[in-house]
Amino acid sequence: MSKQPSGMQGVRNSLTFFYLFEFEQNVRNTTGSVYPEYPTRRQNEERCSLFNKKKNGMKTVIKQVVGIDVAQIELVVSLGRMNEQLDCELYAYKVFPNTTKGFASLLEWVNKQTNTAVSVQYVMEATGVYHESLAYYLADNGQDLSVVLPNKISNYCRTLSTKTITDKTASEAIARFGLERKLENWQRPTAVFKQLRQLTRERDQLVGERTVMKNQLHAEQSEADPYLKSVERVKKRIAMAEAQLREIREELTDRLNQEAEVKQVVTQLCTLPGVGLLTAITVVAETNGFELIRNKRQLTSYAGLDVREKQSGTSVKGKPSISKKGNRFLRKAMHMPALTAIRCDDRFKAVFARLVAKHGIKMKAVVAVQRKLLEMIYVLFKNKTTYDKAYLKTTSVGE
Repeated sequence: MSKQPSGMQGVRNSLTFFYLFEFEQNVRNTTGSVYPEYPTRRQNEERCSLFNKKKNGMKTVIKQVVGIDVAQIELVVSLGRMNEQLDCELYAYKVFPNTTKGFASLLEWVNKQTNTAVSVQYVMEATGVYHESLAYYLADNGQDLSVVLPNKISNYCRTLSTKTITDKTASEAIARFGLERKLENWQRPTAVFKQLRQLTRERDQLVGERTVMKNQLHAEQSEADPYLKSVERVKKRIAMAEAQLREIREELTDRLNQEAEVKQVVTQLCTLPGVGLLTAITVVAETNGFELIRNKRQLTSYAGLDVREKQSGTSVKGKPSISKKGNRFLRKAMHMPALTAIRCDDRFKAVFARLVAKHGIKMKAVVAVQRKLLEMIYVLFKNKTTYDKAYLKTTSVGE
């Protein structure tokens, strides 16, 4: 057995360690006052990659994601990272107000919590219009941003073992989704296309409201004893809606005349059978000038005109249908042009007749013509040309 030190000996040992520690601190303080640029011990440890690897369990961070659940009032944020072994970790959480001041606080907090040597990807849902201010702010500050459709996040949440759904778990799911997926960066829409999209959507809403008021007027006038003042008020509302529709059409024309390049594109698209000014403007505005569209298949999927089929074994065989998981304004804009093209153009009329003879469903054939017409709009835009009715005859003769 080792001999225990006496009381006086223990005091001497304690004093020795105390004086050694005090001496070390005096040396560091003197060095810092003489050489202000001399790094501290903590700074040396942070600069040493071997120390950082040892501190983090020899794992290097390769990806960092900020998952944001956007609400009207607040932003619920979760931070996640992925190491070289592809392990995901959620390590920070905070709530910020959905204001410009909150956006600045968010960036400052993220810069403190993340590794500056690795890029940071911001991921959020397309929550109506509440996410747009933050998206514009991040884009203006040069941050990588991805905006994901809400149905993708909700479907991804079902694959997790999370039973409780809160804003925090939603932001964590968004962060995990960004870590596990390779997402495309969101691009700020062009000002002219954004304004044209707002005008066309406002017009679409007004047309719907006018239809409701016309039906109401018909019901009021058709009853046994109509109240004349109510009828007059409904007529005034219809007249006001029609005046606003004329005003919107004038604004669309004026805005188009200010952009010569966009006007030329719209003029080329209007050479297609059934495609008028409003249809061409709607398609160009809803796709932001086809900026993110790479091929016809992607365009039809964005419009929700892609075919969905459910089949499994011999017992499950559902009827194929369009997915409708896309931009409903594009689908609505292509309906009447397709009917006009079937009536006025021999090529589309032949396509319609062939499909009806095949399965006997007229509306199914009309949807196919809608898809064909939308694809041809993209082809004309991409090739910067007009519609040639005799194109097939010309190419067959040339061959």
